[in-house]
Amino acid sequence: MTEGFTIPISSDIPIVQLGRGWLYGMPIPALIVILIVILSFILMQFTTFGRYVTGIGSNQESVRRSGINVNLYILLTYMMTGFCAALGGIIIAGRLGSGSSNAGVMFELEVIAAVVLGGTNLFGGKGTIVGTVLGALTIAVIGNGLILAHVSPFYTQIITGFIILVAIWINTKYFQRRTREQ
Repeated sequence: MTEGFTIPISSDIPIVQLGRGWLYGMPIPALIVILIVILSFILMQFTTFGRYVTGIGSNQESVRRSGINVNLYILLTYMMTGFCAALGGIIIAGRLGSGSSNAGVMFELEVIAAVVLGGTNLFGGKGTIVGTVLGALTIAVIGNGLILAHVSPFYTQIITGFIILVAIWINTKYFQRRTREQ
């Protein structure tokens, strides 16, 4: 529809305030992230939904044989993921003051790096919200440090990819060792 062009968003539209606004001395995007992290932590740690999702990630067939409607929980998980992605897109559009078809290109590399660095097992069933947040903060600090060190953005992606490879290697070795010990 836009033929690849960036569409400017007027600064008087409330969406812009989600990306640029401040509330009680804190940026609104940071408050939204804190709220989402707290809600996710509670959902995953203290509800049956969280136990089912972790179980499905660990061994989907055993959860299905326990009488749990696996497809329903997968659908709900995808719905929540889609909601968070849409919210992130709205925040980015508000922050940039424009809508662009390539605004989030290559963010998936940083997301994978953050999740793996946070201790999530790539093979499912292990991971925490707190670990993911710490992994995301680590990736952000590394990225910011590389920018401050005047490293080219092209090399930043290479370095992030290298960090992902090392983290995956450590992840695989750690979880293989833990599996053998059990």
